[in-house]
Amino acid sequence: MVNAQKLHDDWQKNYSDLPFEAYIKQDILRQGISFDSKSFINSDYKTKDYFIFSFDRVPLSEMKQSENLKAPEEIKISKGSHNLRETVISVRINPQSEYKISVNHENKMGVFYHDDFLAEAEFPPIPDYYKLKYDMPKPVGEIAPVIEWGYLIYLTVFRNCQYFGKDEECQYCDINHNWKQQKRAGRPYTGVKPVEYILEALSGIDKNDNTAKAYTITGGSIVTRLKDKNEVDFYLDYAREINKKFSGRWISKIVTEAFEKEDCQKFKDAGVDIYHPNYEIWDEELFKKVCPGKSRFIGRETWIRRILESAEVFGAKNVIPNFVGGVEMAKPYGFKTVDEAVSSTAEGLDFFMSRGISPRFTTWCPEPFTVLGNQEPPPIEYYMKLLREYKNIHAKYKLPIPPGYGPSGAGRAVFSVSAFMDILPEEI
Repeated sequence: MVNAQKLHDDWQKNYSDLPFEAYIKQDILRQGISFDSKSFINSDYKTKDYFIFSFDRVPLSEMKQSENLKAPEEIKISKGSHNLRETVISVRINPQSEYKISVNHENKMGVFYHDDFLAEAEFPPIPDYYKLKYDMPKPVGEIAPVIEWGYLIYLTVFRNCQYFGKDEECQYCDINHNWKQQKRAGRPYTGVKPVEYILEALSGIDKNDNTAKAYTITGGSIVTRLKDKNEVDFYLDYAREINKKFSGRWISKIVTEAFEKEDCQKFKDAGVDIYHPNYEIWDEELFKKVCPGKSRFIGRETWIRRILESAEVFGAKNVIPNFVGGVEMAKPYGFKTVDEAVSSTAEGLDFFMSRGISPRFTTWCPEPFTVLGNQEPPPIEYYMKLLREYKNIHAKYKLPIPPGYGPSGAGRAVFSVSAFMDILPEEI
């Protein structure tokens, strides 16, 4: 038997300056998690909506228990032998993971490390607005799903990306592949979500929900035209219509490419509060290889310039580009050692944070249909060292807690795809 105590021992020896909850969260995110049949006895919880990517380590065809239809969107773990504080973790299905959801001898749902009970586990509740009847012909969970334990409404208004094929698409990204396999499986995906569907769904949330505090407008990149609009105008329509009807109701966020300053001003004028021009990977050569479409159509230096100039529009604290934590170690061309990889990303963090911009990071999931998907993720050492660098650089520049991500601090954070909010101090 492999005992979960070894996890605690490794943390205590090497990373005790960070919460143990962050260690467990990152290890589950990098490996994924499995479920046994006992996990799905109670069906009264919110299942995965597959809101943009699959975030799974295996294709649907290898899910022998139809986990894609039964697994929860997230889990919240707590208590156990190490008295863990409540920790929200995104579900990434992997039947071969060292972590498994089942029930213990006391019939309590929990997460096991191999055969050792680690902590109690809870599945997210179904939001009240999911239970309403709508005029639109799609389920509300497809149009306006909620994640982060109800905090964030995720509006993927364009389900595909026009960076297409291995010579253009980001090498870790499965947005197009996820679309294909989910459609084949019969999920009621909507390629381009009509604005009126979005507004109807948000009306249901407005009247029946007090948990959601923010929404994100996002989707794939638009290289040519979509619905006879360029990327700026396409996404701007959603921002304008939503904020016209629900001005100030939620924090308004948008994830798009890096736009020129004058285009950023259009989104600011439309009511967008927070801008995410996701940068993905810092190293110059890896940016070209891992994000070939972004490199060819916009370019690294232009992307950086646009991020910095966007801070003049939104305010530096409201510009939050994403790094995909771990992809800089992806074979065949990534860094060979943990320290090299962490040092590279830390350089990028310092570059932006010294200018008042706090990037976030998400945890790379090697999804099977992507170019880089047929390999294991970096070790837990990488993620803990990256978290340490993030915490220290953030403190060095005395930056505020990134807005739009809910509460910070271990036991409070709801951001579920990395532990960067778990390791920051509680906001007073």
